[in-house]
Amino acid sequence: MTIIDPDIRKAETLPSRYYTDSETFASVISSFGQNWHFAGHRSQLSAAQPIDNSLREPMLLTHVDGEIHCISNVCTHRGMLVCTERSDAKRLQCPYHGRVFGMDGQFRSMPEFEEVENFPTQDDHLPSFPLAEWKGLLFNTISATEFKSFIAAVEARVGWLPIEDFTHDSTRHREYSIDSNWALYVDNYLEGFHIPFVHGDLHEVLDYDAYSTELFDGGVLQIGIANEGEPTFNLPEGHPDFGQNIAAYYFWLYPGLMLNFYPWGLSVNLVIPEDTDKTRIVYHGFVGDSSMLGKGAGGDLDKVEAEDQFIVEGCQKGVSSVAYERGRYSPTKESGVHHFHRIMTQ
Repeated sequence: MTIIDPDIRKAETLPSRYYTDSETFASVISSFGQNWHFAGHRSQLSAAQPIDNSLREPMLLTHVDGEIHCISNVCTHRGMLVCTERSDAKRLQCPYHGRVFGMDGQFRSMPEFEEVENFPTQDDHLPSFPLAEWKGLLFNTISATEFKSFIAAVEARVGWLPIEDFTHDSTRHREYSIDSNWALYVDNYLEGFHIPFVHGDLHEVLDYDAYSTELFDGGVLQIGIANEGEPTFNLPEGHPDFGQNIAAYYFWLYPGLMLNFYPWGLSVNLVIPEDTDKTRIVYHGFVGDSSMLGKGAGGDLDKVEAEDQFIVEGCQKGVSSVAYERGRYSPTKESGVHHFHRIMTQ
């Protein structure tokens, strides 16, 4: 069992096997079903659409007359995926043998089953999964229960924003496949230490010395302070950061959800483990103020992403070396990484 010392001044980082060993990889991600994951925003919903996140369980969001369901996407006949792409149909029909379900997952009909005894039963309906909504953002899980505590830190800082009124911008959708372990990508996200060395343009926008990191149960908040003249949030009186020039709120929620709030809106980053050294990154953009697009800390996310990918793919090669086993943390700059490693190894 790996122990990360709670005292960051004494602690060593994760052993390299967390980034390179297939059994360790499988063990870590097997617990992801106990966490909440981003499923979508109301503004982007079709009548039915498969959920794409880190849960290795085929699920489906259905949306009819304002009611949203999270149901299994596996046909109860032979296990075929019921829905393989977004659809505006009024019912769900398995493309394999034609079994039909209502949008709530309830069995409706099946050809050539007239002679089957004791059919249908409860087992022929599509099972449901927990679904939670916060300000238009939808989250799903297999077995997590307490949603209020999961979203509490986000609510406390950005709950004043009209996130439910943000609109999905399909032109901001991105999907990348990178040659890196998922945890290395999260490591990189959780510290601003690298900004002066990796992100030259972002460094000109943010006040590096004022950049701060806050830890909370199950996540990390990084706050970017704007340099003079850069776009900032118009914070309401009584807000914990009122009077400060906030350029960005970067939230990470375990295991791989990143909610990046900018004056223009919200960029959601999903870190989806594919294999020990393969990770898929999915971006969703939700716009609140289009006049702010292209400006400030959230101005050129494609460039920042490319720079980050160069780093994490290089790190993957490095941690796979016989010369590397563990490192140390900067107590002033890497508290978020230390917090992540402690959550992962608990």
